[in-house]
Amino acid sequence: QVQLAESGGGLVQAGASLILSCAASGLTFSGYAMGWFRQPPGTERAFVAANSQIGDRTSDVIAKYADSVKDRFNISRDNAKNKVYLQMNSLKPEDKAIYYCAADPSFAVVARAPGIWGQGTQVTVSS
Repeated sequence: QVQLAESGGGLVQAGASLILSCAASGLTFSGYAMGWFRQPPGTERAFVAANSQIGDRTSDVIAKYADSVKDRFNISRDNAKNKVYLQMNSLKPEDKAIYYCAADPSFAVVARAPGIWGQGTQVTVSS
């Protein structure tokens, strides 16, 4: 059974940093593109970041970001641990949302309509 489990959410002040983690099980992790989405209160879920392993070296990873976070957030993965991370810096109140981990075999698809979702973790940023 494929599962994605997010952790690391919480309440922080504006300007702070937070790291979200997503542990994957039941899939060949290195063969999957991994993504993060978020859903602020009262809005639809939106793409945040994604990455995919494209070669054998640890550094052989491609990534993409939403414009709203590309200078503040960083997505990384650890294939040995079957985990993907979202480092969030300089957090703003508008970053408040439920953050979801997602997976798909295709990097092109993971940012649009991934086939596998986690349950989400709440991030709240106070001003």
